[in-house]
Amino acid sequence: MSDSDDEFSPELTEQEKAARAKEEAEQAALPYRWKQTLQDVDVTIPVTPGTRGRDLNVVIKRKHLTVGLKGKPPIIDGELCKEVKVDDSTWTLDSQKEINIHLEKVHGTEWWRNVIATDPAIDTTKIQPENSKLSDLDGETRAMVEKMMFDQRQKQLGKETSEEIQKKAMLEKFKAQHPELDLSNAKIS
Repeated sequence: MSDSDDEFSPELTEQEKAARAKEEAEQAALPYRWKQTLQDVDVTIPVTPGTRGRDLNVVIKRKHLTVGLKGKPPIIDGELCKEVKVDDSTWTLDSQKEINIHLEKVHGTEWWRNVIATDPAIDTTKIQPENSKLSDLDGETRAMVEKMMFDQRQKQLGKETSEEIQKKAMLEKFKAQHPELDLSNAKIS
């Protein structure tokens, strides 16, 4: 992390700074760099310039990752910390100098502490997710978020929330079905 990251949290304690520095050092010592979103993990592994795809051995399994040059000890060979969707995970060799691996998470609602289960872990509570668009969400989640946003707007304007509108509609329907009942003096909250 750069010095500019400290601008956002000037009141970091010495203990937090030490923990962050330790985590950064552990991550820098790995033979790869990685980043993640809730849906996927991207791993970048530097290789000798001029490396060709046919020189590589990359095996992505549901819970295991092996990456290396053929005939040499693997750069990465271990159990993934969580499961991946093998059919949606890919790898490419970029400019003959780095391997880019895209791992699609099976459970796209959780942060990974590490890529390989035995590698040093990061503190996932410190992750600042990027803002997502409503269109990125699945249908059910999107509907729930839109309802929450509508209700929040209605409350700010002093109007009825979707739940209150629904209750009112149910009451009107009940009145229409039972005209013999006089509900004019009923107190309904």
